[in-house]
Amino acid sequence: MSPAASKRLSPRRLHQEPAAVTWAREKAGLTKRALAQRVGISEQLMGEIESSWRSATPANLAKIAEALNCPVVFLERKRAEPVPVPAEALE
Repeated sequence: MSPAASKRLSPRRLHQEPAAVTWAREKAGLTKRALAQRVGISEQLMGEIESSWRSATPANLAKIAEALNCPVVFLERKRAEPVPVPAEALE
């Protein structure tokens, strides 16, 4: 295996806003371990979700929102509006 192949990269697209997950968890007074147990995932995965190393699946994100008693939309990654491309750039 080449050194580049063994280097771990964060996902290209996250389903969650990591800072929002952390904020909501802390506001609820839960540790990563306690939240992970409520959701049914490992503490390591919970940490990776909060630190942007892993993207939460839509199902896990819904479980996280339920465990934190907050709307899932609060935890979702906000999508940026597409930037219009000038017609000249397409020619």
